[in-house]
Amino acid sequence: MVEGVFFTFDSAFEMWTFRVAVIALAAFLIGGVVLITRPQEEVIGHPKGLFLLFMAEMWERFSYYGMRALLIFYLIQHWMFAEEKAYVIYGAYTALVYIAPVVGGYLADQYIGQRKAVLFGAVLLTFGHFFMAFEGSGGQADPMINVFWLALALIIVGSGFLKANISVIVGQLYPRTDVRRDPAYTIFYMGINVGAATASIICGYLGQTYGWEYGFGLAGIGMLIGLIFFVVGKPLLLGQGEPKDPAKIKGGKEFAIYGAGLAMVALCWAAIQYQELVGTVLGVFGGGLVAYVLFTAVTKLAPEERDRIFAAMFLILTSIVFWALFEQAGSSLNVFTDRHVDTQGVNASMFQSINAIYIVLLAPLFAMLWQGLARKGAEPSTPMKFGLAVIQVGLGFLVLVWGAESVGINVPTPVIFIFLIYLLHTTGELCLSPVGLSAMNRLSPGHMASLIMGTWFFASATGNFAAGLIAAATGGEGVGEEAGKQVVLDVYSTVGWYAVAIGVGVMVISPLIKRLMHLDSIKDDALEGQAEAGLEAQEGGVHPTSRV
Repeated sequence: MVEGVFFTFDSAFEMWTFRVAVIALAAFLIGGVVLITRPQEEVIGHPKGLFLLFMAEMWERFSYYGMRALLIFYLIQHWMFAEEKAYVIYGAYTALVYIAPVVGGYLADQYIGQRKAVLFGAVLLTFGHFFMAFEGSGGQADPMINVFWLALALIIVGSGFLKANISVIVGQLYPRTDVRRDPAYTIFYMGINVGAATASIICGYLGQTYGWEYGFGLAGIGMLIGLIFFVVGKPLLLGQGEPKDPAKIKGGKEFAIYGAGLAMVALCWAAIQYQELVGTVLGVFGGGLVAYVLFTAVTKLAPEERDRIFAAMFLILTSIVFWALFEQAGSSLNVFTDRHVDTQGVNASMFQSINAIYIVLLAPLFAMLWQGLARKGAEPSTPMKFGLAVIQVGLGFLVLVWGAESVGINVPTPVIFIFLIYLLHTTGELCLSPVGLSAMNRLSPGHMASLIMGTWFFASATGNFAAGLIAAATGGEGVGEEAGKQVVLDVYSTVGWYAVAIGVGVMVISPLIKRLMHLDSIKDDALEGQAEAGLEAQEGGVHPTSRV
């Protein structure tokens, strides 16, 4: 045990990790306040509104990831769900978080505008995160579990309204031809990952060490700070994000939209308790959406546009495999770290910060790598990058399995292998997530841009739900510590080898998919609707500039 000034830590490494996270968060908070309160209209070459949105998003991600780092442990240890059930609940929750922006983005585009949608979402999120702190006595018989379900529903819908729209406002601050757009999104993306990294460390430590209410409560305070920034800084947005047609929301119609949002909360409150409904919705609506997109492509589009839609659908289906494995991070991998890894005295939830830290460090390097290869005519095509991404996510699991088995099944796995799996998963993410978001915008005809983006998010939601089912297969309760560890490793080995095989297959047929993209004939008007649609792993932060 190590005594700090205010807290007690299990190791010096945990203490310094916590301190660095607190200092980094405080530094960004102070720096952000200094930047947005300067008298100049622009600072370091960008409008102050960018840094306002940076601060709002940083604190929103702080609240979201602070809660996410603890959620699977909260389900298992406090509400006493069986592991298999907890993983399915977690998968359904993250799937709904990916579906909600489709609705939130549509309502903002058609009616209330992005600013009011973000504000409404932030209010819902603030209530949701604070409700998470009301834990009751625990166990599924405790009536307070209904408050927990309500908290999750508020966070789902709040994320749908906020995440679908705040990054769109970033783009609205700049003309479409402004060369500062990509650097602006890179700055904004850093805010996302600063919030994610620091929250996993700070909230994770407080929640697992002192009590759930402290971790969740701090996440709620973070969301409240983000809301205050957004409200007070409204003038810095320069009138952007307002309704396109104010007449549509006159006469109480605006409040009808908010009422629809609350109805979504009620729907999610029910869906998160009956997870099979989420799977049914994903299957029925997702399948119908794919069928409609393909029908439209075949019957109404010119041959080249049709081929591009086929290529986009191939990339979308490939992404499901990636997200199903990548999203083990917050569920089964989190629990594996807690039970079977020598964490050197660090709480397992704090390891959720590794992905975000890697993103901050590696995203600029990947952007430079793609641009450097593009200048030499050697940049991999988009489908080739997708194949590389799936291979890397599979290799991450295989490396972890090898590391765990090399030291013996009855010996805690060295923590270095947790760092390695997150490294491979992060490099895979950088090959797929921003590249895929850019490809969806590039391949979609202007009149189908929103439809294709909706399909992309449905695929992400399907991947998250599938992640819950895969995680449930690792639940080895009642079979002993060593046997339970072996069950997890067997599942990880299986999905790892399947992912490598699928990734190789994608790479083999990538030249065919690239031909379907008809990159040489894409016109600038095909890039309409480049709304950076948000969601942490999907954020438009690293925009490849090439057309391959």
